[in-house]
Amino acid sequence: MPPTTQPSSPGEQAVPRRFASGRQFEIRRGDALAVVTELAAGLRLFSRDGVQLTESYGDAHIPPNAAGITLAPWANRIEDGIWYLDGKKQQLDITEVSRNNASHGLLRNSSYALVAEDEFSVTLEAVIFPQHGYPFLARHRVHYEIDAALALRVSQSFINDSAAPAPFVLGAHPYFRIGDVPPEEMVLTVQARTRLVADERKIPRSSVPAEGDFNLGGGRGVGALDIDVSFTDLEFDGGIARHTLSAPDGRSVSLEQDENCAFVHVFVTDTFPGRTKAVAFEPMTGPANAFNSGEGLRWLEPGETFTMRWGIVGAL
Repeated sequence: MPPTTQPSSPGEQAVPRRFASGRQFEIRRGDALAVVTELAAGLRLFSRDGVQLTESYGDAHIPPNAAGITLAPWANRIEDGIWYLDGKKQQLDITEVSRNNASHGLLRNSSYALVAEDEFSVTLEAVIFPQHGYPFLARHRVHYEIDAALALRVSQSFINDSAAPAPFVLGAHPYFRIGDVPPEEMVLTVQARTRLVADERKIPRSSVPAEGDFNLGGGRGVGALDIDVSFTDLEFDGGIARHTLSAPDGRSVSLEQDENCAFVHVFVTDTFPGRTKAVAFEPMTGPANAFNSGEGLRWLEPGETFTMRWGIVGAL
């Protein structure tokens, strides 16, 4: 990654470098490198031994296709931006105009403040202020750490500073790759028993067994996939569910998520800039429209904290 400062010309003092995604926080351990952004507490890059394991983007750009951002106080979408609190209609801003939804929470375009950092970790936090559609005061704290096994571990905490219980769903939006391996040559594996069936506005209306073309447990070639689907009833082993992208040479990268993250959204798209295909595994505590369906929706009491954990593990 580029340095955060650079000389403006020979002999002149270094000046701060500007990034569209704000300040860049680099953490390193062994051959692992993670770059975290001030904007949306996003993951801009995770690599091992120079092999890029997540999609990234340029200095002058904000995250394309929401790459790497963290999501609070809801993930995915809220239909028409409307939900009800004690029978009173709440209207959120419409941020996905094409489908008339409120999308990806309230902090997508927010700056996160530095709470703590060291060689191996960084913690950022942003405040959600009471506003139309969400009358609660809360904080979203995100901690990134490279562990001794050189995996990236992430915890996202929701802290309710309000005087009343606050509803929330947390999520994240990382995209995965394995260096320069063509996406069409890779295989995607997701261990889940149930998929959510969404309408044309990407709002879930029902759930069915993850069968047929949506049974990803045995692995499916990325080249044949074009999906935008949420799954639940994940298969947890020791409290962890894993979803994997594999290359023909045996290398792989996996998303791991804990049992507080009961949903994963799988997005395979040809719209990511500069890539023929891009793959996102999105850990979520609840699905789209949870503020209305109640599925996966949590209410946090005043003064309490909730934490979800996920991570990225490379096998190189």
